[in-house]
Amino acid sequence: MKNEQLSSPIIIDSFSEKLSNKIQAGFKISEYNAKLPYVVLTKEQKRINHALHLQLFCITFGIWSFVWIYLTLTHTPKKEILIAIDEDGNVFEEKCLLN
Repeated sequence: MKNEQLSSPIIIDSFSEKLSNKIQAGFKISEYNAKLPYVVLTKEQKRINHALHLQLFCITFGIWSFVWIYLTLTHTPKKEILIAIDEDGNVFEEKCLLN
């Protein structure tokens, strides 16, 4: 594929729109390459402060356990995704493997 096709305004707009949607969803840019073009985005893991939740559990006589269990079950691990443009000019998104 020629470089002129990669710099098409429609493709660049689609790439930018997908990128901005992910940034609004809480992702941060961890790697960027304008030459190829691709972007690796990272969303950090939410930490649960179990010591604080244990104290709230004791203060509220166990009622806080519902909140604590919900937060533990909806815990999200670290995520990394790749947004790039392939040879045909299509914007795609792929999950990256974490170490």
